[in-house]
Amino acid sequence: MASHMIIDVDGLGMLITLLQREGYRVIGPTLRDGAIGYDVISQVDDLPLGWEDEQDAGRYRVKQRQDTAVFGYAVGPHSWKRFLYPSPVVLWRARHSADGWRINQPAEDGARLAFLGVRSCDLHAIMVLDRVLLRGPYVDPSYAERRRQAFLVAVQCAHFTPRTCFCVSLGTGPRATHGFDLALTELVQPQTHRFVVEVGSARGAAILQQLPHRPAQPSDLAAAERAIAQTAASMGRQLQTAGLPAALLANLEHPHWDTIAQRCLACGNCTLVCPTCFCFTAEERTDLTGATTERIRHLDTCFTLSFTYTAGKSLRQSIRSRYRQWLTHKLATWVEQFGTFGCVGCGRCITWCPVGIDLTVEAATIASTGQTTKGVE
Repeated sequence: MASHMIIDVDGLGMLITLLQREGYRVIGPTLRDGAIGYDVISQVDDLPLGWEDEQDAGRYRVKQRQDTAVFGYAVGPHSWKRFLYPSPVVLWRARHSADGWRINQPAEDGARLAFLGVRSCDLHAIMVLDRVLLRGPYVDPSYAERRRQAFLVAVQCAHFTPRTCFCVSLGTGPRATHGFDLALTELVQPQTHRFVVEVGSARGAAILQQLPHRPAQPSDLAAAERAIAQTAASMGRQLQTAGLPAALLANLEHPHWDTIAQRCLACGNCTLVCPTCFCFTAEERTDLTGATTERIRHLDTCFTLSFTYTAGKSLRQSIRSRYRQWLTHKLATWVEQFGTFGCVGCGRCITWCPVGIDLTVEAATIASTGQTTKGVE
């Protein structure tokens, strides 16, 4: 089978049905509560046909398009981390009986996940999580099982938000080049609505073989290339990454950290919407009889006072120190730990910050006009 084929909208619906028949729980974009997020879908009509988003710092809106594009939006508040690294999760449960305590780890629900509509930035975010949770010295068993079985249908970016997206700067988009089973490029024209399909794995080839399709023509491939190239060329927001980790770490006492802290609400929105943040906390819960207890993992954020609570007090008591920790971890110390930035340029943290703090602007200000005095608060 050639690596590029064409399917239509009906074929997309058949893809969803086929994945369900293969035992996958299909997760895809859907319009709900005024935003395009990811949830379980069962048919094409569950997708946000004819809807797009407008995003800016601290602003998100959806509106109807002039066409019936299925993937005519950028990214919403959710990422695929929500399903690969869910919260809360019961880590273990213990029950007391006449024989004493018995501890067990609850089994996963066993459902295989199929992700439909994964942007290149989010593919790279999954790869970042893989480095931390799958290929690091400590493997997260829940993540490993979900990730091993996941079927990924990527979408090449023919739509983006120029005021928040900056994947080109980080080399994480707009084209998905690897890490998927199938990749779709949507082409919406007055007389035709079709998808160029690229095969990325043997699993993907086996699924595509069961769908009605035809070989992609040179005109199809040229149209797909133009759509992706236009996205790359039109992305106005940038993050200068050359020398950035060293510049940030050399300016831990830059006065601009105080300027940011005057605006930051320490709400943690940036970490909650981030597709790569994985920090968590754990708590024990015991029932009223004392016979059952369980440990539960929740996603946490480094913006709370309780996150660093140790020996009677929080170690990072100021908003300045907590924002600095987050930004320098994403763009500096993450590189030391994992060999890659902890940011993929999706722009979610810019959009969903209530006061519109822009990571690219703040990093550039500190790196380009910095002092060179290190310090730790």
